[in-house]
Amino acid sequence: MINQPEALLITAGRLLRGPVGDVVTDGAVLVRDGLIAAEGARADVIAVVADVDPEVRRVDLPHATMLPGLINGHVHLAMDGGTDPVASMLGSSPRRLADDMALHAVQLLDCGVTTVRDLGDRAGMSVGLRDAIAAGALPGPRVLAAIAPLTPPHGHCWFFGGEVADAEEMRAMVRRNAADGADVIKVMASGGHITPGAARMWESQFSADEIATIVTEANELGLPVAAHAHGVESIERAISAGVSTIEHCTLLVGENRPEHRLDLADGMVERGIAACCTVGSDDWRTTAAERGERAARDLYSRLTWLDQHGVTLVPGTDGGVHNARFDDFVGALELYEWLGFPAARVIELATVSAAAALGVGDLTGRIAAGLAADLLVVDGEPDTGLAALRAVRLVVAAGRTHQPGAAHDLPSQAR
Repeated sequence: MINQPEALLITAGRLLRGPVGDVVTDGAVLVRDGLIAAEGARADVIAVVADVDPEVRRVDLPHATMLPGLINGHVHLAMDGGTDPVASMLGSSPRRLADDMALHAVQLLDCGVTTVRDLGDRAGMSVGLRDAIAAGALPGPRVLAAIAPLTPPHGHCWFFGGEVADAEEMRAMVRRNAADGADVIKVMASGGHITPGAARMWESQFSADEIATIVTEANELGLPVAAHAHGVESIERAISAGVSTIEHCTLLVGENRPEHRLDLADGMVERGIAACCTVGSDDWRTTAAERGERAARDLYSRLTWLDQHGVTLVPGTDGGVHNARFDDFVGALELYEWLGFPAARVIELATVSAAAALGVGDLTGRIAAGLAADLLVVDGEPDTGLAALRAVRLVVAAGRTHQPGAAHDLPSQAR
């Protein structure tokens, strides 16, 4: 069943346009053809409705707050977040995996995420899901897909199918991903913790010249590059090559040994490179409970350090890896609040800033006429406390309304 965008007037007690402090009391948004046709004070928007479409469907939520849909900058929809997500992904049939990915997309939408960046899947299945959602055949957020991350032979995340041995293979893989519909190219600049036998997290996998080769090829095709980089050496190389975002950005010089190098932060600011410092919804709470609050604050101090030095932060969860859930993006955002970020600023990071950093700021991330109708309506005042984001009343994604927990036309195995 195809779900088409509808003409809709939503009124709410408060309207947060996105930027900190841009608040409208007694606001409204008019949605037409999947876009925001008008927004602002309720009386002004209603006057527009009377002129153009007196039959528009109306939703009145006088005690709620409306804000832009949230953006999760880093997930893996093909993984299940279980004890061995790689084995589960590789062992699933294509049909079962497609069903699971559709379910994960709905879980994201349920918690107000209307745009998500998938940074590695199996056989490009995120592109099929992206297109089905865009057509209205399935509910879900807008998907920005990377398909197969580039990695050396047997390197970190080789199982996604992006192994490359030399510069020519790198260029060919970038072109192949682009031809298959990728929205972004991902390179595994460092190792990680889910690939036995590959480089360790702080060890580099590509030289600066090799990353530059990938960036040049991607840019010629109009695609940004996201660099998975935990180690300071890999981060330095990614900055030199001119990537668009650095994923994780853990700043490691050894196992559990971070080094906050000012030259790296300055380089990212100078070149406009954002950091997507991923954290699962429960990771920081578990760390605080097991190792103590001080240890947890030390572990996540890079977020405040990067922010203090002007680096743009993009919230992301790494959803799908072990213990990284799809159904509680708010839990990840609450880390920022716990670290001292004002709630209104966190909302700005997860909407306006994230959209700009991911190259979709002219499409989404703000409540403004002409942008996509990506909206989240919640009870309470989330700009004074992020817990209010859990009280979801309504989600609108590209003009299509979504009620969390409602029955949807999902594939049979995903119901």
